[in-house]
Amino acid sequence: MENPGYARRINLMDAALIVVGGIIGGGIFLNPGIAAQRTSSGWELLALWVAAGLLTLVGCLCYSELGARRPQAGGSYVYLREAFGRVAGFLFGWTMLLVIYSGSAAAVATIFGTYATSVFGLPEHLVKPLAVGALVFVTGINLFGIKLGARIQNVFAILKLVAIAVLVVTGLAFAGAGTTQALAGSAAPVADGNIAGALLPVLFAFSGFSYLNNHAGEVRDPQRTLPRALVLGMLVVIAAYVLTNYAYLAVLGHAGLAASNAPAADVMSRVFGSAGAKIIAVGIAISTLGFCNITLVAGARVLQVMGEDGLFFASVARLHPVHRTPNVALVALSLWAIFLVFAANYGQLLDFATFGDWAAYAVTIATLFWYRRHVKERPSFVTPAYPLLPLVFLATVIAVVVAYAWSKPLSAAVVCAVVLAGLPVYAVWRRLFSKVAR
Repeated sequence: MENPGYARRINLMDAALIVVGGIIGGGIFLNPGIAAQRTSSGWELLALWVAAGLLTLVGCLCYSELGARRPQAGGSYVYLREAFGRVAGFLFGWTMLLVIYSGSAAAVATIFGTYATSVFGLPEHLVKPLAVGALVFVTGINLFGIKLGARIQNVFAILKLVAIAVLVVTGLAFAGAGTTQALAGSAAPVADGNIAGALLPVLFAFSGFSYLNNHAGEVRDPQRTLPRALVLGMLVVIAAYVLTNYAYLAVLGHAGLAASNAPAADVMSRVFGSAGAKIIAVGIAISTLGFCNITLVAGARVLQVMGEDGLFFASVARLHPVHRTPNVALVALSLWAIFLVFAANYGQLLDFATFGDWAAYAVTIATLFWYRRHVKERPSFVTPAYPLLPLVFLATVIAVVVAYAWSKPLSAAVVCAVVLAGLPVYAVWRRLFSKVAR
């Protein structure tokens, strides 16, 4: 039976909130303390978050051109397959399935389980079952069409922005100690003065900006909507992140933030006591739920396109005849994410997903140079200041990925091993399934 094709039902607001929801997960509520440990003052910390935001905005501009050139489902997989061949596309999809998207969803679902047990006073051994429940829930709501899924995702995204707004207002209006403390230096020793080391946890908080491109086949007027949504969503995220970090600094100071393992809870408890900590825990749980939702839905589109190309099982290529959603692909990715919840701990999942994610961004944006050289028609959106901005993005991300591999050699080795293992798998697939083009 022939696929009905994706329905273009995602408007500009839906698309911008996918960008917001795909970036804001649990990182902004946890990672600022780690970044503070590796910087020497509030000024330096805020500058780091602004710089990382601008770098990610450059990535969004590059993805805007790629999306305008190929406004179809699949995102990075499509660009890599066309620019560098089917092997490159397969290796991205293979790693996306085993490590990047599934690992991100499993890691953030674990954060959901952690905060859910905290809010309701449940025993710690329920963290993983609750994480699985979150993955099952977000999978279920997306089996009935992109519009329903988009509406629920919009609710998640708006609620997480409300949580951030409550945190910022609490920090600045009720407990803020003033600009002097917020931006002053710290007497505490810096744990790691290397700028790349400080940038790592910040960049993780900005991961996920590319998810919208996986939905390009479902976006209305994608050549215009994709660039606008990517830039608009990214600007909202930068503003939210900088204000949140300023609120942390205003309440806790740089040294206090560096010493905090849960800065959002510490800020809220300063004003509202234990009730405040529970309020922000609810906000964090909602935020992580929305992130899991977007990650699984975006990844399912990649698997579906791979199935159509004959690079994955034919069953995952099928779209639901009524809802026009890749339900088989979505369930397959969710099941693997559930397996990872039990197979690895949060720290391992985080390391694997972070290294793989940013390495994939670098390789994907490299395709922009191929398109500029080999595809002559001008798209509706072009990356400004080309080739300078893409080169700056590539150089920075490569440096960060190398630094990450240096600091986490085992995690980097595991991800590289997964990528390399895809080569013999691809060779066997070619031999067994004649549909793969030779």
